[in-house]
Amino acid sequence: MAWIKIIDEEQASGELKAQYEDVRQRRGHISNVMKAHSLDPKAMRLHLDLYLHLMFGKSTLTRAQREMIAVVVSQTNNCRYCVTHHGEALLAHVHHQPLLESLKRDFASASITTKDKAMLQYAAKLTRSPESVSESDVEEVRRAGFADEDILRINLIASYFNFANRIVSGLGIPLETADERVYKY
Repeated sequence: MAWIKIIDEEQASGELKAQYEDVRQRRGHISNVMKAHSLDPKAMRLHLDLYLHLMFGKSTLTRAQREMIAVVVSQTNNCRYCVTHHGEALLAHVHHQPLLESLKRDFASASITTKDKAMLQYAAKLTRSPESVSESDVEEVRRAGFADEDILRINLIASYFNFANRIVSGLGIPLETADERVYKY
């Protein structure tokens, strides 16, 4: 159990019940990170909206690239919960376990494109030492072939996962069983 009170689906009423139903309809299952918002249903809705926009919304970044950012940021933060969830999502798109393992171990030596390495280097630096990110880091991502709209999306996804990792780590949110992790990827 998390370190704060969680209102279960069976005990939910009103706005919380409606939010739980919305999450289930949109994602296929209610994750523990969403349940952790049960004391603030509006925050649950806003969190889910941001997540869906960044990870599924219109962008030239592929779903695999988005999930690679999620995995690398979460691994950098030692967030097993999000590494597990987004590792599974990445596998749903690339079907290549060795890629996932290499991203978790050391993305810089992973068999990915130079373009994707630049993307992940930026995301990892933003995670490890945001104060040291400079315009030259953005220029590196741009030189790798990303447009400014892509760079914004890379930044937003990396920032989002830093936010989500801190919710999970800061509230002791437990990982669901494999049977419970059934989502729409």
